[in-house]
Amino acid sequence: MKRALKEYRVLLLDQRGTGLSTPVSTENLLKISENPEAQADYLSHFRQDSIVRDAEAFRVALNQDKITLLGQSFGGFCILTYLSFFPDSIEKALFTVGLAPVGTHIDDVYRATYKRVQERNRRYYKRYPQDIARVKQIIAYLSMRSNQGSSVEMPTGGKLTPRRFLQLGLALGSLTGMEALHYLLEGAFNPDGTLTYGFLRGVESFQSFDTNPIYYLLHEPIYVDAGSTSYEDAIVIAATTNEAEDLLSSRDLGKPGNWSAERILAEIIQNDPESEFNYEQRILDLDDSKPVYFTGEMVYPWMSEDYPTLSLVKDLADLLAKKADWGPIYDTETLKNIAVPCAALVSYEDIYVERQFSEKTAALLGDNCKIWITNEYQHSGLRDDGYNVLDKLLAMAANEEILPS
Repeated sequence: MKRALKEYRVLLLDQRGTGLSTPVSTENLLKISENPEAQADYLSHFRQDSIVRDAEAFRVALNQDKITLLGQSFGGFCILTYLSFFPDSIEKALFTVGLAPVGTHIDDVYRATYKRVQERNRRYYKRYPQDIARVKQIIAYLSMRSNQGSSVEMPTGGKLTPRRFLQLGLALGSLTGMEALHYLLEGAFNPDGTLTYGFLRGVESFQSFDTNPIYYLLHEPIYVDAGSTSYEDAIVIAATTNEAEDLLSSRDLGKPGNWSAERILAEIIQNDPESEFNYEQRILDLDDSKPVYFTGEMVYPWMSEDYPTLSLVKDLADLLAKKADWGPIYDTETLKNIAVPCAALVSYEDIYVERQFSEKTAALLGDNCKIWITNEYQHSGLRDDGYNVLDKLLAMAANEEILPS
């Protein structure tokens, strides 16, 4: 904020469903309607296309000819939609780990992100090898309780199952995530072998799906793009390495996600039953050199069984996952060789937004998109070092700092 205020009037948008905008909560959804179809219709207006139309309405109301945009993560996805729909309204576009995988099928997104999560897990256990046994011990205990029909109850409701526990890997993509996860696991057990109250509360503090169900409901639909024009052109333009064809699929981008992360995880385990993601098999192996891997930012249909408030939107979540009539969110013809100056921070090992797909999107945008790829920052780079990150992006967009060199 300090760096931005040096030369900008800063407007912070609480996008639809978040912050001081009307929140997407289970209680509000039930007030709108108890009918899942009506709820799904309501939430169909909460993706990038609707968010940028709100932002454009603000620009017009403020009588600004052009605005400069800064988007972190999903905020960058929204900027690409803004560039697709209203390119003449944007002076500069700045992305921090948010160059979305334009022209990439959601299944390919998850195949790539699972690989990143695998590597992040490997590094975690290299740093904390003692956690291999501890994680297996926790999973074995949770499995035993589940098999006995007495699942571990969470302090504010719901249950802790092995699959929910492994979602703690969501933290591994931030600067301090490994340390925070390790310290949480250190205090997992009471002397009698039960899980401590502090550990259970700690797990809840790591997981905000109950209080922010919009993530669960719309995380996969934000990748479903029914309107990307000239997909084959996008592949040709964006393919800058020989790996492009391995990473990209020519399938219909507008098809429903249909719980992609769940399907791809099953595919991984089917292809390799010894996979570190196959916790049911792994906990049977007492070898402390063979860890169980955490998952990442993925969402799964079973979450409605483990998180108390998500049980209220189970049918809604399934409708959204299988929705076949999403509208367009990107226009590859408009994005191609965009005239708007763009600058993007891309984390080399980002477990949320795949770097190689971000590179393809940057190539699609053309020479006016300057891209800064680094392993100095994780996905939390803007939060961890905001002044310097924004300062560099502004210099890049103004051609005062040349990257790549």
